[in-house]
Formats: sequence, C-alpha cells, structure tokens
Amino acid sequence: MEIVCLDLEGVLVPEIWINFAKRTGIKELEATTRDIPDYDVLMQQRLRILDEHKLGLKDIQAVIADMGPFPGAREFVEWVREHFQLIILSDTFSEFAHPLMRQLGWPTIMCHKLETDAEGRITNYLLRQPDQKRAAVKALHSLKYRVIAAGDSYNDTNMLSEAEKGILFDAPANVIREFPQFPVTHNYEELKAEIRSGSLRNIP
Repeated sequence: MEIVCLDLEGVLVPEIWINFAKRTGIKELEATTRDIPDYDVLMQQRLRILDEHKLGLKDIQAVIADMGPFPGAREFVEWVREHFQLIILSDTFSEFAHPLMRQLGWPTIMCHKLETDAEGRITNYLLRQPDQKRAAVKALHSLKYRVIAAGDSYNDTNMLSEAEKGILFDAPANVIREFPQFPVTHNYEELKAEIRSGSLRNIP
C-alpha cells in the first residue's frame, strides 16, 4: 500500500502567519519555518508578539476566513486521493485548519492544538507529539505503507527523509541548497510527476 503525506501551508494553502502579518502590519510575524528551523523558538516568538499587540485567536481566524487554497490545490488533492491514501501532516493548529479543510474537500489532517484564555488570547500551543511529521511516517511504515511525502520548509525535511520518496515543493533557495537530495518541484504538474515516479504502480 502507498500513501502520500503533504504539508499544508506553502503546499496547498498560503502561509497563515504571513497573511496575518500583512493584515496587521506586524513584520515580525512573517517569520515561518522557512526562516527559523526550531519550531518552539518560532512559536514562542509568535505568542510573545501576539501578547504585545493584544491580538487573539479570533483576529487570526478572521484572516483565515478570507483565505483559500492555492489555485489548483483542490483539484490536486482530488487527484492524489483518487490514486493514493492521503494524509496532511501540518504544524498548524486545528483551530486554524478547519475552514481550509472544508475548501479542500475535507482531507485527513494531523496537526496541533492551541490553548486560549477566557478572552480568546492564545496562551500556549500543544504539540500532538514532538517531530510529529517524521513520527507519523514511521507509524505508517509500521502499518506496512510506502510513503511519498512533499513539503516546502525546514520542518518538513525530517518527514521527507523518513519517506521512501521526499519531494520539495516551491521551497525557498536556502532549503533547496541545504537539502540537495530532494527533487524540487514548482507546480502541481511537476509534483504529480515526482509522485508518479515514487510510486511502484503506473499512475495516470
């Protein structure tokens, strides 16, 4: 059996925090795992900035409500689900992902969770488990799945390394440079071609 694991932000939908940064004008919030490999350092920075500016979950969800998938993303998801099992492995949060999953046709997603106070301020984040993307691929291997994985950021590279085939999708130059072992794709047709080449079956 073969299964495809995809990152969410940067692969199927725009980066939530970048869109929020642009909406609020807070430049520091544009940092993502493309820039800061240590996820805890990144999230602690985000929570500090939100607290300083008195911004909460509803403010972020209002931005997400105006977002949608990348052009062609839903059709790409449908193609993957036609030929493979699909799981989205994301370091986003369930409170962010729900409206985006609806627009993508409700694929399965594994992600994290936020804690908020009575006023809706984000007080903490709860990881589903450390290094959850690689852990998920390892678990799928224990269930006898072959895994083809695609992502765009530092936090995807452990997942890509663990998979039978790992693919970079529209990744920044620094990630491409540091991980030359992964093929690089820039659009969904190129990504489909790499997924096909990683499969043991003839996929149309």
